Amino acid sequence: MNLLENKIGIVVLAAGKGKRMQSDTLKVMNELNGRPLIDYVVQVAENLDLAEKPIVVVRAGNPAVQNFLGDRAQYVEQEEQLGTGHAVGTAENILKDKVDHVVVLYGDMPFVTADSIKKLIDKHLEKNNELTLITVVVPDFNEWRANLCDYGRVVRGVDGHIVGIVEKKDAAPEQLEIKEVNTSFFCFKSDWLWENLQKLKNENAQGEYYLTDLVKLAFESGAKLSAVSVGSREALGINTKEHLEIARTI
Repeated sequence: MNLLENKIGIVVLAAGKGKRMQSDTLKVMNELNGRPLIDYVVQVAENLDLAEKPIVVVRAGNPAVQNFLGDRAQYVEQEEQLGTGHAVGTAENILKDKVDHVVVLYGDMPFVTADSIKKLIDKHLEKNNELTLITVVVPDFNEWRANLCDYGRVVRGVDGHIVGIVEKKDAAPEQLEIKEVNTSFFCFKSDWLWENLQKLKNENAQGEYYLTDLVKLAFESGAKLSAVSVGSREALGINTKEHLEIARTI
């Protein structure tokens, strides 16, 4: 499908301070092989050749990302760190009525490829979904895949359909045995997204508004959703110095 014929916006979440990196540098400005993490992700957005520049959600009061990316992106500041759902919502004023679909990417996940995001968008448009997500199936959580053990588990019903995502902190022991994890790369119908972000609640271990809770909302409301799967390397996120070292070796 020609992506330019469809009005698609990309939101890149990049406001995390990155306390676990034990550095004064913003998490997405830590370097992997000489390039800030955010550079890899914005490059993916650029390679998709969409009409709209990506919107990067940045930390209020710290212009490091804007100074580096310059006019490669549009920016919106997240004043408070209230979770991924809240972060995506900060882009509504820029994107509302301008795009028909919204893709969500993460500034600390440098291995995702434009091919995989195009696969996500193509599936979303082909199925006329309200929500489409990328998942990864791992053989185990050993070696570098231990990083992925912290990801939300994809819960499927007896018919194989996705019924929700349960975050690790909220998961029962049997759910932690699930080997299909959520990358948190999503494509949404924009009208559905803006309406349902308002329904998110922060009744969880983190006290945050999880974007992933939209999966359960979609299932319960009868919205159309499905998933595409990619290689586990693309799901690797960078949250600690150890993760950064692992990323340099794989």
